[in-house]
Amino acid sequence: MNVPSYISKSFSQAPAHSFLVPLFLSRSRPFLSYTSHSHIHSWSRYTRYPTITDNANMSSSNERTTPNYKNWTKDRLVEKVKELEQELKRHKPIEPPAPEPLPLPPVEGQDGTVTLVEGKKPKKQKKMDPSRYSTRLVALKLAYLGKNYGGFEFQAVSGTPTIEEELWKALTKGCLIFPEDPNEVDFSKWEYSKCGRTDRGVSAFGQVICLRLRSNRPLPVDPSTITDQDTDMTDTNQPQKKKKVPKPDWDPIADEINYPKILNRLLPPDIRVLAWAPNLPDGFSARFSCWERQYRYFFTQPAYAPVLASSSSSDGKDSGWLNIEAMRTAAKLYEGLHDFRNFCKVDGCKQITNFKRRIFEADIVEVPDVGSSLPFLSSSHFSSPSSSGTQPKVYYFHVRGSAFLWHQIRHMVSVLFAIGQNLESPSVISDLLDVTKFPQRPTYPMADEVPLVLWDCIFPNSDNRIEADSPDYPVNLRLKDGVDWVWLGEDLPQNLHGPGGVADQMWEYWRERKMDELLANQLLQSIASRPDLSKQRGRPEPASRRGGGQKAQRVYEGGNFARPTGVYVPLLKKPLMPTPQEVNDRWAQVRGFKDAEELANTKNWREKAKAFKADKAAAVAAEKEAALPAKQEKEQNNAAAASG
Repeated sequence: MNVPSYISKSFSQAPAHSFLVPLFLSRSRPFLSYTSHSHIHSWSRYTRYPTITDNANMSSSNERTTPNYKNWTKDRLVEKVKELEQELKRHKPIEPPAPEPLPLPPVEGQDGTVTLVEGKKPKKQKKMDPSRYSTRLVALKLAYLGKNYGGFEFQAVSGTPTIEEELWKALTKGCLIFPEDPNEVDFSKWEYSKCGRTDRGVSAFGQVICLRLRSNRPLPVDPSTITDQDTDMTDTNQPQKKKKVPKPDWDPIADEINYPKILNRLLPPDIRVLAWAPNLPDGFSARFSCWERQYRYFFTQPAYAPVLASSSSSDGKDSGWLNIEAMRTAAKLYEGLHDFRNFCKVDGCKQITNFKRRIFEADIVEVPDVGSSLPFLSSSHFSSPSSSGTQPKVYYFHVRGSAFLWHQIRHMVSVLFAIGQNLESPSVISDLLDVTKFPQRPTYPMADEVPLVLWDCIFPNSDNRIEADSPDYPVNLRLKDGVDWVWLGEDLPQNLHGPGGVADQMWEYWRERKMDELLANQLLQSIASRPDLSKQRGRPEPASRRGGGQKAQRVYEGGNFARPTGVYVPLLKKPLMPTPQEVNDRWAQVRGFKDAEELANTKNWREKAKAFKADKAAAVAAEKEAALPAKQEKEQNNAAAASG
């Protein structure tokens, strides 16, 4: 028998009181190492070769416990990938450079790091028993800056986190809810409702959600568990009954979990819980019990960098300054009950047929004492419409209504900006609200999402509720919020203004951005104020280089700049979108129905749509299979022609 040279060499170097151990680290070449009995005994405590039965059990166990990754959060999916990569690295066979005593097996800690701990196993995190705690239905008032989020509602396929995703992680980490799988976002088991579904980039300072959370309320005592063995043996012969100290009544606010405080410790700094409501009326829903939603859309005056007064046109359509009075007049035309189909985006999957919404109030309001001054805007070189106060000013479009359609506010603001630029007259709003005259929406862009804020949500007492969609019913436009909110700071003032309080945390967040604004302000003022514009040392630019004398119109849409559009086309002359009925019919036809009416009259229409989709997929597969012989014959002919 021929022994390989590397094995012979190993025998010659064998130490005393040791024996050869084959370690099959690879199929091509075993690794032989000398070790003592003590080493083998120590190693055997950690090493066990899996058997066929073990592999079968592991396989069946994995199949039974395979998690549903579809609803996992993005952060948890990334963490899972890292765990799998660490697992692969630990089990990858690596041939050591020289025979050495075997190391202890690696143990992975909870933070994902790999450590070598002799004789210790990682502790399993204990799960809380929900049966040991009571629960209660509470409402939470939230505030968040939505610029860095993909909207409020959780989306499994979203590339950016959502507000609901961050709330879910904070609620589960704070043990306020007890889901079976904390990685799967599912609020349906907690009687969850939300007031507004803000879109990507939209903020909210008065969002409201309602759900059932863990409570400190004592569980009711089971009479069957009470015994008579409640004695105190002060004397061996004279047992005396122990005096019971009456417990104080449980306070539903003072003795309750401080939900805002716990959640604010776990949430990102741009998401805050401002208040909670302990006592809710029967049947309360954050969505359906809301009577009024208030929105504000902020903008500056001038809206974008203004041009010189000498180069701007007399009509002021591209000066950068907005006609605030014209915008205010136009905003008042939104008030009342109207059909807003020309001020929204129609989604066929919702199959909406009623586009009437009531606007309680609409106005343009100046925000006092905000922003930073740019003195160069008040100079004679710029045609400022206002000579009083500092420039620029800050305004917001204020709108109050019972409910709103998809992207309704942003479409309303877009038309107001066109009016503020003197590109449209206020009467265009009346024309677009007349759906008999204009049943189709013109193709105009909606305003930017970042300046929009869901300002507040109002929940009046149930006896004061009235129908908002009745055109002749007298509407009370000044209903007060009937929810008894416990605001953060009313429990203990230091929770708001103390070290680590919400105001202290938001101050850090605000100051960082205030410094950015301050430095940008000083830089812009320095750039704009140093030159002497009256010198005009250069030659005027020829008209041919300015586009043949044709000036391109810039249109403001609420963002940081105005968009060049060339020659402006009036709203009522733009191409028209399909009617809502056409959108609904098209969506229904794709799913196998004749039109939207047939879909509405079909019970369990989703089952029929799934069957239609399956039949369509089967027909496509059969068509491909039938065409396969002809395709193969064509390929063979082409190959024969190429070879010949």
